[in-house]
Amino acid sequence: MNELSYLIAEKLLEIEAIKLNFKEPYTWTSGIKSPIYCDNRKSLSNNEVRTVIKKAYVDKIKEKFTAVQVIAGVATGAIAQGALVADELGLPFVYVREKRKEHGLMKLVEGDIKPGQKTVVIEDLVSTGGSSIKAVNELRNEKADVLGMISAFTYEFPSALKLFDENNCKFYSLSSFSILKKVAVEKGYLTDEEGVKLLEWHNNPQDFLW
Repeated sequence: MNELSYLIAEKLLEIEAIKLNFKEPYTWTSGIKSPIYCDNRKSLSNNEVRTVIKKAYVDKIKEKFTAVQVIAGVATGAIAQGALVADELGLPFVYVREKRKEHGLMKLVEGDIKPGQKTVVIEDLVSTGGSSIKAVNELRNEKADVLGMISAFTYEFPSALKLFDENNCKFYSLSSFSILKKVAVEKGYLTDEEGVKLLEWHNNPQDFLW
């Protein structure tokens, strides 16, 4: 297990950017009830955690996407972190809206991106992968050459990973569900029994019996 991935999961739990609750599960937009609530925006309010995550993004980009020319953030959660990463790398930054503006130029991609520019997409969280792939395809509609995406955290749902493969988009994450589970049990956020239940939920979130 990557030590940095472990550290990021640990820090997100410490600052309650990730919360765990089996007694009162959180309901996602999709209707799925989840024992995990992830709000990585909270990391922006903690200088130490913000810096750790920013550096991890930068190092991963340098390792996996050496040809990068533009950084793109997915609205709204990854706009600030994406801008920080772009600044650190000395690169242009754009972001992708969730929906088209209803006035002005009615754009989905905000900022200056040119056809063929090699782009890395920054995402704060990947669950089902649908909104992430939508952002990737909007950049491709602008003729950007999307090299891939990096998220701060992923639930590692097989269906999401399949979606990235189907859309020919390389995907990496700084931390993940499997690492979170390990950290949560080791650090006492979950009992061993709750750790087993968390894995059962992950294997079948739609039909998990609460």
